[in-house]
Amino acid sequence: MTYAGTARQFALSLPESCEADHHGSPSFRVRGKIFAELSEDETEAIVKLPQPVQFELVASDPETFVIEPHWGRFGWTRIQLSGTAPETLKDLIAQSWRLVAPRNWLPRGK
Repeated sequence: MTYAGTARQFALSLPESCEADHHGSPSFRVRGKIFAELSEDETEAIVKLPQPVQFELVASDPETFVIEPHWGRFGWTRIQLSGTAPETLKDLIAQSWRLVAPRNWLPRGK
């Protein structure tokens, strides 16, 4: 399976997630809010992360993780898929989903 295929499959496995177009790119949403997006060529993903996690990733591997211009201040981080282990990618997508999913919907203890 491709890196994008892994990202897509995992994103769609999260509760109430769906795929929709966002300006020509596939995006993944929960209750209408984007929690992840693939680039048009599906070589990169964008996820929303807590800023401490975002800063740590970018500092540790600036070739793979990039803070999005303008939207980066809200935690949006670009990921080069080929430089990311599948388990790391799944964890980052799950973190993004948890940040975007409605608070009153999240399962207890999460």
